[in-house]
Amino acid sequence: MNHQMFRALIVLLASAALSGCGSTVGYPSLARQPAEAATWDPATPGADGRPSGSAPVAAPASDAAVVQSPVSPELASRLAQLEDSARAAHARFAAKQARATQLVAAARGVAVASEPWSVATVALAELESARSDAMVSLGELDRLYVAQRIDGGDGGSIAAVRDQVTAWVADEDAVLADLGGRMTG
Repeated sequence: MNHQMFRALIVLLASAALSGCGSTVGYPSLARQPAEAATWDPATPGADGRPSGSAPVAAPASDAAVVQSPVSPELASRLAQLEDSARAAHARFAAKQARATQLVAAARGVAVASEPWSVATVALAELESARSDAMVSLGELDRLYVAQRIDGGDGGSIAAVRDQVTAWVADEDAVLADLGGRMTG
């Protein structure tokens, strides 16, 4: 057997072996189903901007719209602690922000690992540390919220504190993204 015939035989055997990998047994067809064919036209959006025939998705109930039930004194105390902790972290962040902004401005366009770049990087790390302190509170608030919802509570009191901490963290994220972008730009 010559070299070309041997290669052709190997390719043929490999093709035969791999053809078994493409089995569709046990998987649903991806072909358009009759109900889809009658209602869905990807080129024609519906009145609400979704493709026609797509089902509307109900918006989740807003935590603010939920009537808050009374909370235990223990939960109220824990919520106050978590909010105070996050507020303190946000205050530390705000206190360090102006200095970090100045240092990042001074480091713009300088060489990586130069003195101004290093000092600005440390200032950004300090901001990230303050943000992470707020994130610890946010994580605990999320845990409390889920536990209360699983236990059948409305979670409204927890959601109110969580929403405030989430807003602080979102503001901090925006500052960090802006300053980080200035460092690389």
